[in-house]
Amino acid sequence: MKILYLGHSAFILRGTRTIYIDPFIRGNPACPRPLESLPRADAVVVTHDHHDHLGDAFEICRRDGAVLFSLPETLDPVAAEGVQAEGMNIGGMVRGAGFAVHMVAAVHTSPSGGVCGVVVCLDGIAVYHAGDTGLFGDMRLIGEMFRPDVALLPIGDRYTMGIEPAARAVEMIRPGLVVPMHYNTWPVIAADPAEFRRRVGPLAPVRILAPGEEAEIAARTAAGQDWIRDPSGCRDRVFY
Repeated sequence: MKILYLGHSAFILRGTRTIYIDPFIRGNPACPRPLESLPRADAVVVTHDHHDHLGDAFEICRRDGAVLFSLPETLDPVAAEGVQAEGMNIGGMVRGAGFAVHMVAAVHTSPSGGVCGVVVCLDGIAVYHAGDTGLFGDMRLIGEMFRPDVALLPIGDRYTMGIEPAARAVEMIRPGLVVPMHYNTWPVIAADPAEFRRRVGPLAPVRILAPGEEAEIAARTAAGQDWIRDPSGCRDRVFY
């Protein structure tokens, strides 16, 4: 699977399916590519309805016929937008065609009041996108349950974790790889990802992606539970 970083907190996961997460593209000063140049989406996942995360989700779903996965509060306007949507909430899982979205907690605010992180499982790889969040103790539980191959963590401070709390998050989650996000989009969230990598140290490798850069991801040898990593076999159940 490949992960394309579009700046801020926007990513595209590309494997047997193409999944956008928090697609803030137009209006994103860090995004180097126009929306029209980006691949067709099978699904779009949104962690909350701040404009820099909801972004272009509705337009992408209309353009591509993609399904939008998010909190019910975020999806309230969807009927008027003509978008196919799957509502879910923290602790739940929804299975798509060849992938699964697990919704986990985050500590933040939003216009609607709903916020979350997500673990997206595609092609046997678990990607944890923390959304906008501060540090919280149940990140350890997320790490234990999902054993993420990749953790996408904010480091920009002020509105989310800064470098030191994000490094502590890595200690709790213990992912196979960490990619920092939500920094340097604007001066108010300036942060040095090299300093973050230094503070993480030997806990996990840190891959600093420039906006527009893509990384190829392989599953860790020590794979987690089958119901997480193999969407074709996962079960509808409550985890917490």
